[in-house]
Amino acid sequence: MPLMGSLYVGASGLQTNQNALNTTAHNMSNIDTTGYARQQVSLSTKTYNTLSINASSVANQQVGLGVTYSEVRQVRDYFLDQTYRKESGRSAFYEASSEALDEVESLLGELYGVSFSEALDNLWEAVQELAKTPENSVNQGLLMQRASEFLSSATSVYDGLNDYQDNLNLQVKEDVDRINEIGKKLKTLNDDIRKIEVGGTENPNDLLDQRNKLLDELSGYVNISYDEDIFGSVMVSIEGEPFVTGDMVYEIGLQQDSVTGFYTPFWPQNSTFTLTNEGKKVYNIEDSKVFDITQTISSDLDTDIGGLKARIIARGDHRANFTDVADDAYYDSTISQSVIMNVQAEFDQLIHSVVTAINGVFHGAADPATGYLCGEDGTPFQIFQKIASDGYDAGGLPIPEDTTHPETLYTIANLQINSELTEQPSKLGLIKADGSTDQETADKLKALFTAENYNLNPNVTKKNTFTGYYSDLVSQVANSGQVYRSIVSSQEDTVAAIETARQQVIGVSSDDELTNMIKYQNAYNAASRYINVIDEMLEHILTALG
Repeated sequence: MPLMGSLYVGASGLQTNQNALNTTAHNMSNIDTTGYARQQVSLSTKTYNTLSINASSVANQQVGLGVTYSEVRQVRDYFLDQTYRKESGRSAFYEASSEALDEVESLLGELYGVSFSEALDNLWEAVQELAKTPENSVNQGLLMQRASEFLSSATSVYDGLNDYQDNLNLQVKEDVDRINEIGKKLKTLNDDIRKIEVGGTENPNDLLDQRNKLLDELSGYVNISYDEDIFGSVMVSIEGEPFVTGDMVYEIGLQQDSVTGFYTPFWPQNSTFTLTNEGKKVYNIEDSKVFDITQTISSDLDTDIGGLKARIIARGDHRANFTDVADDAYYDSTISQSVIMNVQAEFDQLIHSVVTAINGVFHGAADPATGYLCGEDGTPFQIFQKIASDGYDAGGLPIPEDTTHPETLYTIANLQINSELTEQPSKLGLIKADGSTDQETADKLKALFTAENYNLNPNVTKKNTFTGYYSDLVSQVANSGQVYRSIVSSQEDTVAAIETARQQVIGVSSDDELTNMIKYQNAYNAASRYINVIDEMLEHILTALG
């Protein structure tokens, strides 16, 4: 090779190893950067100069021009990324479910000293005291006081469940907003990556890191699938529906229920709509909801992926009450999987049972003809009254409850204590017209709390007393919480193991990078020495010829 041509070899060594050192330094500076994938230098030979072609020879006579810095590629494992994102989404699902159960446990108060069970026990004690001396005005006053505390405590628990339901609803909106924001960022990154890759001069590795970090985050919200097209753009689907394509983002819409205020995520592109007089679109989302919350939750079916889905299931779609546990099929398909609605319905069923049973005892003993156990209007006394409607008609007969008209229901949201009896508990009397004590009515009240007539839901056959029912309700929540905490712990271990394996591939090792730095530095020095030698040889030749 001519000496002048040899300078190309030395120059290529300097340039290539300098670039390799820059890449190594870039790796080292991002050793603690979340989402950064190690970059690897790929070297190749430059174009050969052909000196002669001889068909009879094994190879042509060629001379090389050195080495070139051909590519800097990310080091990633596609299958580890996919596995991590699926298991991360599954972990987020059970973590959100576990958080909901923990919150319900807290609201019931059994772990923190102030519990509804105390109010229920106090009411039972007041009934027992009344049964000892029904005519005693002190015991009558105690019964009304405990009844008021019972309803106040029940209302507090139910309102707490409703408030947490609203909190979950706000989280649903925030999740959807963030998902749409991620979609827009993915599209922008797709555009930037495509421009760089079309140029063909470099790899957009740092932009790819940003995109992969967003995909990691997105997988925690929803079940995603994705693929990369020939232009370098990532195409993402959520629950099997397109979300991000090469140049489009199909944002998730939110429809807010006019009664509950609950948000339902849906796909606008799959929905039909009508226009109001103001030009506002009103969507029919029945067949375009993002999630089918009636699906059985199963890891085998991959229906347990994504924190957003878990929050929607835990929240449910309405404020549940005792009527929701009356229908077996409806309970199984709509209520059973929702943590909040399940507890709302079962808890309200307990209150409904206590209230209607106590009111029923007084109604059975009332005598409108003598005014015994009746108010001034002649209707039987009700310790627990409806807020929105009367309990009895003008003839003193109970008004039937109608599930299509919630105002007719004895539900927590529609109950108050009889103000007449609160002000004058002695009106209960429990002394008949002949002057005798009404021990029979007092004993019937007492028998209510020992009768085993109540089961939690259609799937539970065990019958309980009032106190046993509530104890089973609390145990059900606690046991479910323990199961979910166990799943969360196991899932966290799985995700951690996958992430460890992934970091072994994409993570930056300071030892490896320092080794590469020494290697490329020595190679750079060798190229520099090589050029110096060629320079000295040229100088010697020119000096000698001169």
